Amino acid sequence: MTSVVMRHPRIHRRSAIQAGAIGLLGLGLGELAWLRTKATASDGFHREKTRPRKSVIFIFLSGGLAQHESFDPKPDAPDEIRGEFASIPTRIPGVRICEHLPGLAACSDRWSLVRSLTHKSNDHSASHLLMLTGRSQLPPGFNPAAPKPSDWPSIAAVTTAITEPRNNLPPAIVLPEKLVHRTGRVIPGQFAGQLGRNQEPWFLEASPFEANAYGAYPDYEFDHQQKAYSAKRSQFVLPDLSLPEAVDSFRFDQRLQLLQIVDSQRRQLEYAAHSLDHARQNAISLLTDAKVRSAFDLQKTSEKERERYGNNSFGWSLLIAARLVEVGVNLVQVNLGNNETWDTHGNAFPHLKNKLLPPTDKAVSALLEDLSERGLLDDTLIVMAGEFGRTPRISTLTQFYKGPGRDHWGAVQSLFIAGGGVVGGRVIGSSDKNGGYPASEPITPDQFAATIYSVLGIPPTAAWYDAENRPHHVYTGEPIRGLF
Repeated sequence: MTSVVMRHPRIHRRSAIQAGAIGLLGLGLGELAWLRTKATASDGFHREKTRPRKSVIFIFLSGGLAQHESFDPKPDAPDEIRGEFASIPTRIPGVRICEHLPGLAACSDRWSLVRSLTHKSNDHSASHLLMLTGRSQLPPGFNPAAPKPSDWPSIAAVTTAITEPRNNLPPAIVLPEKLVHRTGRVIPGQFAGQLGRNQEPWFLEASPFEANAYGAYPDYEFDHQQKAYSAKRSQFVLPDLSLPEAVDSFRFDQRLQLLQIVDSQRRQLEYAAHSLDHARQNAISLLTDAKVRSAFDLQKTSEKERERYGNNSFGWSLLIAARLVEVGVNLVQVNLGNNETWDTHGNAFPHLKNKLLPPTDKAVSALLEDLSERGLLDDTLIVMAGEFGRTPRISTLTQFYKGPGRDHWGAVQSLFIAGGGVVGGRVIGSSDKNGGYPASEPITPDQFAATIYSVLGIPPTAAWYDAENRPHHVYTGEPIRGLF
């Protein structure tokens, strides 16, 4: 868990009243930090928000999934291009995918592919920003070493700023962790950037950070260099959304009445207090709505349900994401694996075969099936991508790895897309014979983001506003054609 250093600043009376109001709810330090951010930030303007038509689950594979070892195998290419894996047929005539994705092959009538997503960066940090913000160009003054206020806002942050919350919930939640390099460096592209800190998505940090521990812990945790290894993590550390033991329903009602009194005082304060009010309503919903609370509580799900998704961090993450869209969160970004989990420069084939593809195949297949059974798949878009693909030619970095792998490659990657009105069984675009460049219908990160925004019901004329109150178009490209 992240440690919190408490300081003792001088506090104005109105700040004390606001902090006291939060304290009355018995929130933990993690929630308090988020509320404080909302309370102290002010965007300085009012804008009409979009009422979402559908929800989105954005599965992000940090490190970069190899297109050859997933959704764009090249079975007829030479060995140094094809790699070690065979391909298997899907229900889509003529379309084959990696042999280690049998669950997804069996339900291919529910999903489609884009095999020609492309951008110009081979750098981790820059490519994270391009894909997480849905922009093909880096912002002015971009710094790969750290996020900056001048960065483009992430897709999750734009969703926070532009869409109306439902059921008093945050419009966008990112889980189970922020993306952090093994050195502790925070990866840019995840945050609100030019939108301002008050539009940050809610980061549900449930996964303990371990510098050299990757994959779907506990059973699939691994080290990229195949050193002697034992799993370092065993479970999620989810926020405690229950009421304190001493607070019964009567006392909680009393506290809400006190908050109403505080509200009457705060009406005389400046506009900045409004963000606190919205955040507090979110907190009240999380505390009082049993259905909302249960979305976070894996212990309340049946063993059968956990096994269906996979009793590991990948399965837990997607199970929680499914429950969050069910209770009304507009967009859930799920980081499947901490930073560089999918960065398979070496030892790629045993790690993909044994550690990465099996839990991903199981969890994503379960997500599609679960949402379909609950009648939610048509109203939930699922997209899965990394920051880039991998080189068409296998590489060997013997100074670091025993086995071969593939390096960074922004020129082409495969995008998995399902639900939300997507017609299953389609393939948009293609890569060349070696899987190195788009051969037809190149698709940009801007089009990727526009597809998400269109499913959320954000109109093409929508804009977000920076700290200087300057408008910026939400759409910097057109939605991907042929999917819906």
